[in-house]
Amino acid sequence: MTQSNGFVREIQLPQIHDPRGDLTFVEGGIQIPFQIARVYYLYNVPVDSERGGHAHRELEQIVFALSGSFRMKIDDGTTKSEYWLRDPRKGLYISKLVWREMDAFSQGTVCMVLASHRYNEADYFRNYDDFLSALGNETK
Repeated sequence: MTQSNGFVREIQLPQIHDPRGDLTFVEGGIQIPFQIARVYYLYNVPVDSERGGHAHRELEQIVFALSGSFRMKIDDGTTKSEYWLRDPRKGLYISKLVWREMDAFSQGTVCMVLASHRYNEADYFRNYDDFLSALGNETK
């Protein structure tokens, strides 16, 4: 039987519009369903590069395209889906136990990630078959 504990959903942050420019803010535990333990950025990513290619045992993330755009390919062990991130107010919440891959970066993309935990290599599934095994699935 195939089971998944992971899920994905879109998050929209508030926007304060002003003739001088827009402002968007993030508050852990309010717009974000966890307290933020780590923030990191991806930038200067070549347009033909792929990032991600892993899942997490416990870590939750929200991924934003602050500038430019890219595609998130999501796999919860049962269902595969794609999301295009291009609006800095809209992020993609990715729970634990969700495989993610990123590609199709536009020139000048800046990706910001809010994470629920500090970096811990032991939290990663870097092999897809190991990820599926952890879910109790057979290799697809």
